[in-house]
Amino acid sequence: MLKSALLLIDVQKGFDSPLWGQRNNPEAESNITALLAKWRKNEAPIIHVKHCSVSPQSPLHPDQPGNAYKDEASPLSGEPEFTKSVNSAFIGTGLEEYLNENGLDSLVIVGLTTDHCVSTSTRMAGNLGFDVTLVSDATATFDRKDASGEHISAEDMHRVNLASLNGEFCIVKTTDEVLKATN
Repeated sequence: MLKSALLLIDVQKGFDSPLWGQRNNPEAESNITALLAKWRKNEAPIIHVKHCSVSPQSPLHPDQPGNAYKDEASPLSGEPEFTKSVNSAFIGTGLEEYLNENGLDSLVIVGLTTDHCVSTSTRMAGNLGFDVTLVSDATATFDRKDASGEHISAEDMHRVNLASLNGEFCIVKTTDEVLKATN
């Protein structure tokens, strides 16, 4: 598993804003921290992706303090960073080229949010031929409303998106399963 690159997607302070609403999985960041520690200890590849919203009002806009990485997921010197302004970590970023140039054909994906950038990036990674593991408890999302205005809980959004991805675009595992596979 440590031959896989750990891909952190949008682990940014802006997702702490109350603007987003109710969130599931408050342990996502501590699980991301545990995975980061394991990858760093083993000097395995780590890649950070940051969302730079084009909307000036967004907490993720480059002029907003929320654009910054969360402290527990800040890149260390030498860890590559890619910025994006759309949901996919592969569009307009050079990520695919970087992975191919460095012989990285396997990814372990974590980050925010499960149903937006994590899902889109996971789908594209799978479609591009990468072997993808998505870490279920190192991702999280927020409550949503469907087209008719009906409330969908963050946990339901998370669970359904993971189910949709598993076995088709990736294999879904927990942090513990990933960490045990790296020993």
